[in-house]
Amino acid sequence: MIDLSEAVQPERIGKYRVIRRLGEGTTSEVFLCHDEFHDRQVAVKRVRASALRDAVDGHVFSRFFASEAALAGLLHHPNVVDIFDAVPDPVSPYVVMEYVPGTTLRAYCQSGHLLPLEQVVEIGFKCAMALGYCYRQGLIHRDVKPANILALETNGVVTDVKITDFGSALNLASDATQVHRVGSLAYMSPEQLDGSQLDARSDIYSLGAVLYHLIAGHAPFEASSQASLMHQICHVQPVSLVGLRAGVSTALDQVVQRCLSKRADLRFSSWDALGEALSQLITMHHVPRGALQGVLDSERFTLLRTLDFFNNFGDVALWEVVHRAKWQRFAVGHALYSKGEEGRHFHIIASGAVEVYRDGRRVAELGTGTSVGEMAYLAPNPELRRHSTDIVVTDAATTISFAPDSLARLSPACRHLFDEAFIRVLVRRLHAAHEALAHPRRIL
Repeated sequence: MIDLSEAVQPERIGKYRVIRRLGEGTTSEVFLCHDEFHDRQVAVKRVRASALRDAVDGHVFSRFFASEAALAGLLHHPNVVDIFDAVPDPVSPYVVMEYVPGTTLRAYCQSGHLLPLEQVVEIGFKCAMALGYCYRQGLIHRDVKPANILALETNGVVTDVKITDFGSALNLASDATQVHRVGSLAYMSPEQLDGSQLDARSDIYSLGAVLYHLIAGHAPFEASSQASLMHQICHVQPVSLVGLRAGVSTALDQVVQRCLSKRADLRFSSWDALGEALSQLITMHHVPRGALQGVLDSERFTLLRTLDFFNNFGDVALWEVVHRAKWQRFAVGHALYSKGEEGRHFHIIASGAVEVYRDGRRVAELGTGTSVGEMAYLAPNPELRRHSTDIVVTDAATTISFAPDSLARLSPACRHLFDEAFIRVLVRRLHAAHEALAHPRRIL
């Protein structure tokens, strides 16, 4: 039973001014608050005092809070909700999180409100990358479900997602006592049910169940009793998605069904392997392209991973590049730069090729993965930023470009990776120039 005092909206929770209630459950309630020190809106999840006093499960709810509190300030990924602070208040402890306006994926699990298949696959890819990041931090979420995936909308279209609620997370690096056999039954893997040792493949099963629900409009298994549902999870094969909904290809069904394999060793072996499979569904046109006719984030992310320039960039840094860079296409004959003009941006060639001309003579050909115009970023004064050559597209090119102001919006860690990449480029070019001087006949 909820105390009447808990039903009244508080004016403040600690140092945070309460704006309104966002939601509530049996054990906790979430408020939209204003963080006056940082001048930002935050979501504060407060554990109900009555839940902590529960004679049977109070210690479990306390452990859930401790699990999430331990992650404050540790998770930084574009598709994971930031946990800013955790306060172990003796009456009602609370966690302060990034506020994400919008709804959860539960809103898109009903047959009358399903997302286009390309969006479902894109969401799956982003969740896979986010959960892969968490796993590298030693975390298994254990409660991956539509209600724990926040959807960001722009003009009614889901443009991004964020994983939330790490109260059930298993921290592989922690020595603290942790609660086992937790999660939401409809999305739990067989090994979660029987208490076996878990790894990333358990969350892969759960994400597969989420994707199935988003595609079909219902979970892979439904039953009138917990015992029956547990039996199906452990022993029954999910109905094929092919034919349940128009546009579902055999390839899409196979990816989801593999996630839902009863045996962990038959699922995708890693989050990267699942991410690659989901990306291939898009690039190989195994899902119909509807409203999202442009290049999807997953396609750009996968492309960046193939380029030498970004070899040392981790997933988080690559997502920054996906969202901050200017992506452009240029036809054959287009002049990226002309001699004498001052550079204000640099390009990394994602596909295609360019040729470099000095006083009308071709001196170099640059292809995929190469940077051009980096002096716009590296040069200490405007004079050194003036181009001494003409650079012309010779094979229709797609480039990733940054200007100094857009590069400045990247995190310091990401900018440091750019600096390292440019140093590698300059060293290679100096070496090539040295070789050309030592062996003049090799000059073009």
